[in-house]
Amino acid sequence: MPDTDLLINALTTILVTIDPPGLAPIFLSLTAGMSRSERKQVAWRGSLIAFCILSVFALFGDSILGLLGISMGAFRIAGGLLLFWIAFEMIFEKRNERKEKTGETATLRDHIEDIAVFPLALPLIAGPGAISATILLAGSYPGTVGRLQLILVIGACVAILFAALVIAERIDRFLGQTGRAILTRLLGVILAALAVQFVVDGVTSAFALKV
Repeated sequence: MPDTDLLINALTTILVTIDPPGLAPIFLSLTAGMSRSERKQVAWRGSLIAFCILSVFALFGDSILGLLGISMGAFRIAGGLLLFWIAFEMIFEKRNERKEKTGETATLRDHIEDIAVFPLALPLIAGPGAISATILLAGSYPGTVGRLQLILVIGACVAILFAALVIAERIDRFLGQTGRAILTRLLGVILAALAVQFVVDGVTSAFALKV
């Protein structure tokens, strides 16, 4: 039987790090001038590539850490600090500014020929935060069945993101600038709390403490 609390924690963590509401207006700016069907194709391809990237890290992330001699406790501390920094950026409206600059650079460099791969799939969807969160969560899902459950959670999050990108225009109109700011800050606070929990778990594991 899957642990409901664990599944909810994984769903919340990944969903907040990929940030569908915050990504919607950036996606609109990246695909300016495209038809609705072209935008849907870009959203589908970018979401699929991001899902594959995160799934690979869900399956083999801890093995990669093992090869590098990094313990899961140490990575939980480092990953938790990284997620806390992302939460800090979300609360103080720095993350979207950085994403917008990344999008503008890619538009100039690639002339929107293949934005589904860069910057949409990587680094806007499957960025450092989402990859770190995936590896951290993988430590709580041992065994084949556990990893499959995590991949299903990733698939659900990416599916929600894809839906948000498809209806990006409606989301942008509905939320407006004020709504986006409020939602981004609220999600940032939630992510900060999750990040602190990762650090606490990492310290407990690394130093063999009993809580």
